[in-house]
Amino acid sequence: MLLLCRCVYAIIVALIEQVSGKTFSFSLTENAALIAGFFGLAIVTGLLAGSYPAFYLSSFRPVKVLKGKFTNSLAAVSLRKGLVVLQFVISVVLIIASVVISNQMKYMQTKDLGFDRSQQIIIPLRSANAKKIYTSLKSELERDQNISSVGASLYYPGIINPSDMPLHKEGKSMNDARRTYMNWVDDGFLQTIGIKPLAGRLFSKDFPADTNYRVVLNEECIRELDFKSPEDAVGKRVEFDWHGQNYKLEIIGVVKDFHFQDLHSSIEPYGFQLNSVPQFNYMMAHSKAGDIGAALKSVESNWHKLNPNEPFEYSFLDEDFAKNFSAETKLSSIVNYFTIIAILISCLGLFGLATFSAEQRTKEIGIRKVLGATAPDIVGLLSKDFLKLVAVAIILASPIAWYVMNKWLQDFAYRVGIGWWMFVIAAMLALLIAFLTIGFQALKAANTNPVKNLRTE
Repeated sequence: MLLLCRCVYAIIVALIEQVSGKTFSFSLTENAALIAGFFGLAIVTGLLAGSYPAFYLSSFRPVKVLKGKFTNSLAAVSLRKGLVVLQFVISVVLIIASVVISNQMKYMQTKDLGFDRSQQIIIPLRSANAKKIYTSLKSELERDQNISSVGASLYYPGIINPSDMPLHKEGKSMNDARRTYMNWVDDGFLQTIGIKPLAGRLFSKDFPADTNYRVVLNEECIRELDFKSPEDAVGKRVEFDWHGQNYKLEIIGVVKDFHFQDLHSSIEPYGFQLNSVPQFNYMMAHSKAGDIGAALKSVESNWHKLNPNEPFEYSFLDEDFAKNFSAETKLSSIVNYFTIIAILISCLGLFGLATFSAEQRTKEIGIRKVLGATAPDIVGLLSKDFLKLVAVAIILASPIAWYVMNKWLQDFAYRVGIGWWMFVIAAMLALLIAFLTIGFQALKAANTNPVKNLRTE
């Protein structure tokens, strides 16, 4: 018994750790109060659960019961049916929630973010020496046959970008300025990350005269600054004031909007400037299609050659961006597990009610079979009333699920809609589960010998 408890404990802890992403330790001495609380809750729950049948059974009049005149009261029948409806309302709400969350997660994972997040190796340049070797490391990686391109920047999509400046069109005032996030990059970053120009050009080695007084802006920035079009903006200037001094930036290119933040936030004005002083926080190496392991070994080898005293660290852009959705991933797992638990509880309640109903209608079933009713007829007879309860639960659960999930989706600037097909899937699944649960007991009752059912004492 002790071994079984330990196995169950290990399985539950492993499941919780997998869902939460955290490691748990449990001590009997440190968690004595918690254990006592659980035992107390179990006792109270048992008393409450057992009190109703105890009081109900004690209210029977023995004479009527022994004479076979006992019938269920309307209140008792209504309570049983009401509990089954409540259980399936919870189950259907959770099924719809699971479908909506799964659909939103799939949308976030497959949506075009406006840049290439695959095969991108991020190398953080944390120390002064790591920043110092940037030029040499980039030169080595650009010659590597496993690397297609290399770039560097202060920030990259998916992490916090705290730098911004108020930009306005040349000739206008700061009252017309729009907050614009700004990132300082080298001449290879935009090509490496795959951000595409709509008009003009990007920074590149072909234009060595570019300075940090030239800027590349996104579509949203162009719209908010009231330029007629991306083509119209190229060659124009934008301005900002800093400590009483006015600065002018020439627009050399406009890029397509991209998600530099996660999908909870809408796309905002964003710009890139060339960093005249090569002091970057991150390098990005785009591995060629194929074995990314070979590219990683090349990057690590060159890192240790140029910077032997620091450990090599790296991450992948797609994984870093996906971390922004870790809370939603955990929520999806939790809802899925609770959905399974709720369905199992609902099935137990429905199975018990179906068993009780079949027992109460034993003689009716026997008479129907003698009169020619087939097994499918009996199954349909017993299933019909219970499927009506499930249908009522679906009707009650649908608006609740729509309201809850609509509120949840409001946290995303980019989200899926709640389609009618999600409710159809939930309804069909609930009805199928209910029918299978009821059908087992109904089929058992239908196949019983009618002579046995009609036998009287």
